[in-house]
Amino acid sequence: MKTLKYFVESLIVYTFFLIIRLVGLSISRKVFAYVFNKVGPLIKSKEVIYNNLTKILGQQDDEINKQIISNMWSNYGKTFAEYIYLGRFKKTNSHINIIGEKILNKIVQKNKPVIFVSGHFANFELMAMELVKKEIKLATIYRPLNNFFLNPFMEKTRRTNICNNQIKKGISGIRETISYIQSNYSIALMVDQRVTEGARLPFFNYAAFTTTLPAQIALRYKYDIVPIYIRRLKNDSFEMEVYEPLEIIDKVESKKNKLEISLKINKIIEQMVLKDPSQWILTHNRWK
Repeated sequence: MKTLKYFVESLIVYTFFLIIRLVGLSISRKVFAYVFNKVGPLIKSKEVIYNNLTKILGQQDDEINKQIISNMWSNYGKTFAEYIYLGRFKKTNSHINIIGEKILNKIVQKNKPVIFVSGHFANFELMAMELVKKEIKLATIYRPLNNFFLNPFMEKTRRTNICNNQIKKGISGIRETISYIQSNYSIALMVDQRVTEGARLPFFNYAAFTTTLPAQIALRYKYDIVPIYIRRLKNDSFEMEVYEPLEIIDKVESKKNKLEISLKINKIIEQMVLKDPSQWILTHNRWK
């Protein structure tokens, strides 16, 4: 039954991708912003989204919540349409402004790898792409799609247009990550979603399973941790902000330091979410 479901889903998605290719990016953004606003609430749990918003912003006017959610679905739809045009984004810089570019230049000049951390904001795929375009030796950790009809397409798209070095989450992925570290690669990963192998740490004052992998790498291999944030502007261009490396006072590899660093990262992700909650994917049950 699940195989049939995945097959039907993939047919719909591939049909949509064909339409996006035929009608162009500008029109596709408008069309799928509208489609996701109409269809998204029928597929994803409204309760999860509202619970997430309440944890982030507290109780507030329902009309404000509705606008945030509508903007989130619009961004979701536009990001979906942009997958077909990642190759175009790869060849140009006109779609994005980078704040903190000097930090990236310094990483390249020093030839000292770091670990980049971020969350699912705006078109999150563009962050790794821009790092590679700045000639940073990079490997990215990703979670494969559940739909095995769609996942090969997504993996190929990411390898071709975003970052050739893709590491699947999991035990084998950890071994692969270590291999890249030993070859002097920087590592990039999203740290905003729930994990099963992490520690329960406060996120917006509610306990949430949190990955400790960035902290482990930073302490064991003496990597700096560099947060990155991206947001979509009103004209559908993007602004990417590269933060200064996280200040780590005690670099001794210990459980206490690992948890303290992971908590610091959670606080930074909180600040990113609060900049504009509609830029974050609110459909994920972060506190499950």
